[in-house]
Amino acid sequence: MRTRSGIPKRTQVRPCASLKLRFVSAVTDWPAALFLHWAWLPMSNSAPAPVNPWIVTIAVMLATFMEILDTTVVNVSIPHMAGSLGATVEEGTWVVTSYLVSNAIILPMAGWLANRFGRRRILLTCVGGFTLTSLLCGMATSLDWLIFFRVLQGLTGGGLQPLAQAVLLETFPPKKHGSAMAAFGLGIILAPILGPTLGGWITDNYTWRWIFYLNLPVGAFSMLMISAFVRDPHYIGKHKTGGVDLWGIGFLALGFGMLQVVLDTGERKDWFGSNQIRVWTALCVFGLVAMVIRELKARHPIVDLRVLKDVTFSAGTFLMTMLGFVLYASLMLLPIFLQTVLGYPALQSGLALSPRGLGSLVMMPVVGQLTNRYDPRKLLVIGLAVGAWTMFSLSHLNLNTGYWDIFWPQVIQGGAMAFLFIPLMATSMSGIAKENMGNATSIYNLMRNIGGSFGIATMTTFLARRNQVHQDQLVGHVSAFDPHTRNVLHGLQSWFQVHGFNSVDASKKALAAVYGMVQKQAAMLSFVEAFWIMGVIFLLMLPLLFLLRNARSLHPHTRKAAAPIGRQRSAAAKVAPEEELVGFGH
Repeated sequence: MRTRSGIPKRTQVRPCASLKLRFVSAVTDWPAALFLHWAWLPMSNSAPAPVNPWIVTIAVMLATFMEILDTTVVNVSIPHMAGSLGATVEEGTWVVTSYLVSNAIILPMAGWLANRFGRRRILLTCVGGFTLTSLLCGMATSLDWLIFFRVLQGLTGGGLQPLAQAVLLETFPPKKHGSAMAAFGLGIILAPILGPTLGGWITDNYTWRWIFYLNLPVGAFSMLMISAFVRDPHYIGKHKTGGVDLWGIGFLALGFGMLQVVLDTGERKDWFGSNQIRVWTALCVFGLVAMVIRELKARHPIVDLRVLKDVTFSAGTFLMTMLGFVLYASLMLLPIFLQTVLGYPALQSGLALSPRGLGSLVMMPVVGQLTNRYDPRKLLVIGLAVGAWTMFSLSHLNLNTGYWDIFWPQVIQGGAMAFLFIPLMATSMSGIAKENMGNATSIYNLMRNIGGSFGIATMTTFLARRNQVHQDQLVGHVSAFDPHTRNVLHGLQSWFQVHGFNSVDASKKALAAVYGMVQKQAAMLSFVEAFWIMGVIFLLMLPLLFLLRNARSLHPHTRKAAAPIGRQRSAAAKVAPEEELVGFGH
């Protein structure tokens, strides 16, 4: 029965009640209030209309891309930030460290937060908080305030990666998980590559504050998209009963927070030669051990470690940790090599990484389709073999290396990363129940980031130590009694005298020039060894593929025998929920 207003009588509400409903909706789900007409619609118990999964992908990946971008986009701008805020570069590095620490703390908690409060609500909170703190970072008037706002930015944005991955894996049917992970892989691979280049360009042409202001329109649009198109599955938000594991949260924050601080500042403080590093390491070990014990015994754990009982997920998580090690370490090594050894400007060294992004961009959709059709383990073998070859190719660089000697290995390496990330993510999650997907993706993304931090810290220390070793070895061959050394020194001294220097100054400059040659050769040898070691790491991952489950059985493409016509009609009348969810995307 309907009234004159056209609203069904049983759902018609009084104006006062309607205003209260709209006020409560604006407080508890405030981004949806932007769609004003929604406030007038009555609640319906009917299932929501199917949404094209690619629209959901755009909704969740926009802000996720910006959050991952912010892990590297600030690096090249630290000297500018420190200078404009009256601080040293050493103090300015805490702008990066603070973000990574808070990000590492919130990442493993994302699954628990989504199950307790609702994934859509947490997504909107993360995007809204990340956008607001980006504005505050850009408006910071001192380094202390900037570091404080970066902590808040890491806390609010840290949950976006695992939540986005969980949404994509649940929105797409299992046979399309390759395509879903291709979309997710574009964000996690391209964002760290574009970060230094974009940050350098913005800082050179505008100001470092626009690095943060750039997040504002993207964050606002992402909130609108999530409000309109992302819905929670029926099993999300049903775990509101039970207490909050405060001890687990405390141990988690202590363990992962101290771990990130140690990895990020260890090289600058000479690692265990520093009392601070020793104390932070002890706190890290205590926090991580206590967290593991607590979470295994807790009735309602913050991080459910029992998901690691799945051998495929455990092996896949370890492989992803090692891939994070190689990806972030190589992203750090190559720009330093180009700047310190070959003399590239900062912006040009960042642009030299773009071929890797080009290779990933081209191959991601292709590998996504291949993952849907073939055994992902075979694709992983290709990716590891090609990735090892590219690292061994980079280990043959020398001081006469040109741009094209770096271009092609980078393009091929970008394609190899597509062959690694997409099949590995799809296979690792193949045995995880949808109810545990948020928790699993939290652990998975956390370990990738931890692997990246280990990679950067390890390779930075390796370069410094090996540089000292090679320099000591090379200096032993530079002697005044060596005829070749005397000829070089005499030639350099004559050159400086021809250009206006007296004999004493020319002799000093000739010695300095020879020492500079020794330093360059020592650095070159260190980079060669670093690239070679990463190629070996790729090969050492090959045996671990035997621990992975064959995910092909989840999405077979073999043609089955034709059923009788009557059965075909009855089967056609039934639409699988997963296929129905895809909507007009197929």
